[in-house]
Amino acid sequence: MKHIAVIGAGAAGLMAALAAAQNGARVTLLEKNEKAGKKLYITGKGRCNVTNDTTPEGFLENVVHGRKFLIGAIRRFSPADTMRVLEEGGVPLKVERGGRVFPVSDKASDVTRCLVALCRRAGAEFCFQEEVRSLQKQGEGFLVQTSARALEADAVVVCTGGVSYPATGSTGDGYAFARRFGLSVTPPKAALCGIACAFRPEDDLQGLSLKNVRLSALEGEKVLQSFFGELLFAHFGISGPVTLSLSSFVNERDLSRVALEIDLKPALDDETLDLRILRDLAQEKNKQLGTVLRLLLPQRLIASVLARAGVAAATPAHSLTKEGRRKLVHALKHFSLRPTALRPVEEAIVTAGGVDVRELDPKTMQSKKVAGLYFAGEVIDADALTGGYNLQTAFTTGYIAGKSASF
Repeated sequence: MKHIAVIGAGAAGLMAALAAAQNGARVTLLEKNEKAGKKLYITGKGRCNVTNDTTPEGFLENVVHGRKFLIGAIRRFSPADTMRVLEEGGVPLKVERGGRVFPVSDKASDVTRCLVALCRRAGAEFCFQEEVRSLQKQGEGFLVQTSARALEADAVVVCTGGVSYPATGSTGDGYAFARRFGLSVTPPKAALCGIACAFRPEDDLQGLSLKNVRLSALEGEKVLQSFFGELLFAHFGISGPVTLSLSSFVNERDLSRVALEIDLKPALDDETLDLRILRDLAQEKNKQLGTVLRLLLPQRLIASVLARAGVAAATPAHSLTKEGRRKLVHALKHFSLRPTALRPVEEAIVTAGGVDVRELDPKTMQSKKVAGLYFAGEVIDADALTGGYNLQTAFTTGYIAGKSASF
C-alpha cells in the first residue's frame, strides 16, 4: 500500500487526504495547528463560502492568476463535485447572491467537521501539533522530519497555504520546501485586500459605505479593470467587495502610475446626470449647492465631491454655471483617489504568488523536477476573485494531487 504524507490540513490538504485515502493509499495528514481547517473557520466571515454554483467555464472567468493551468483541473473536479462531496457527507448547502454556496447552517465548522470525518472514515490518520521541519528525497520516496519524529513516505502533497492570516498557520512553509528542491517560487503578494489611499484634507469618509458604485483602476487613459458593487471607506483608504476584487489586478503594478476612480452614479450617463442636477437646482434654487446635493449624495461625501469639482459649497443653486455643472458631473462620475499601497499580505484574504505553476504538471499537480512531490492549494501561484473561487481552487488542486499521488 502506498504511503502518502499530506502536509497541512486546510481545504486543499483535507481534500487531498480524502482523495488519496479513498483511492486506497495509506495517508498521514500532518498539521502544525491543534485542529484542521483553521483558515476555513474564518472564510466567508465564519460562514464558509465553500464554492460557487457555476460551470467550469464560469469558474475560469473568475481566476486572476493561473487560469490556463486550471483549465483541465476544474473539469476533473468542478464546483458541482465539491457540492456533491459535502452534501453526501452530511452538510446541506444553499446558494446565495452571485452563486455563492454556503452550508445551510452558516457554520464553517460544519464544513471542516464533515471533511475530517470523511477523511477518517476513508482511513486517513491525523497528526495535530506536528510541524514538518524538513523534507528530503530518500531513494524513490521521502524522509519527512517533523517536530515529533521522522517518517518515510512514498509521496508528499504540500498543502501549507500562503502567507495571509499567519495566525492560522499560513507562514510560507511550503515555499521553503519548494525552493529546497529547486522549484521556482513567485514572490507572494496580497490579493483580495484593502487599498491604502492618500486622502485630501476635506475627505472625512472613514466608515462610509457606498452601494451600487463602480470602482476603476486606470493607468493613463487605459482602464485596467473595474468592478460594480459595494465600497467601504476605511481609515487607511478603501475596502469592501469592489476594492478587494480590484486589488488582485493591481498588485503587480507600480501604484504611483495607477489612479482610482469611483463612478458614484453608474446608472446615469453624463447627460442624464446633468438633467438630474438641473432639476434639483431648480427645485432648491434659493439654497446653497452644498445643501442641494443632499438630494443626490450622502452628507459626508458632499465636501469631497465639491472639492474635486472645484466648486464652493456656498454657491447659490441658481447661480451655478453650465461649466460648474460640467465639473460637478465629472467629479460624480470620476471621483478620484490616489492609491499608495495595498494592505499587508498578512491581512489579505488570499496570497497571490507561490510555487510557479509552470513547474507543476497540471494533470497531476506533481513537480516536473521531483517525482512524488505534489503541491496544492494556496501554496501554488493561482488565485481568484471572491465568491468561493479560491476555496474551489484549493479543493480542485487538492483532490487531483491526492488522487494522483495515490497511484
